[in-house]
Amino acid sequence: MSNLPIFDIAGSALSAQSVRLNTIASNLANADSVGSTPDGAYKPLQPTFESVAMRDGLGLSMVSVKKVEPQDTPPIKRYEPGHPMADGEGYVYAPDVDPVAQMVNLISASRGYQANVEVINSARELALATLMIGR
Repeated sequence: MSNLPIFDIAGSALSAQSVRLNTIASNLANADSVGSTPDGAYKPLQPTFESVAMRDGLGLSMVSVKKVEPQDTPPIKRYEPGHPMADGEGYVYAPDVDPVAQMVNLISASRGYQANVEVINSARELALATLMIGR
């Protein structure tokens, strides 16, 4: 923990947004995958964040990833009898991943990451300017 908690807070947000970006990338990468059973289909991932109070007496909080777990959305059943992964009835099971919604989430996570990088850069510049006041 630094003397300037803004770096810890923004750093924790960067870490959380990085996990969010990775889960979105995983969802998009597996959007076109199929399984031969409903249980064999990819389950889209969703991170859950939580606020963690800092022990600084100022009432400040950081963000952390509470868990990353698969969503409970049922897979999409498609009739493709010629597919090598088709079951005995000719069905394959695809994950219920909406690429448009994932891209919107990706843009939001990317902007959140960029905003926290700017917070760190601004705080660093302000700290350096404060140190230069006495010179």
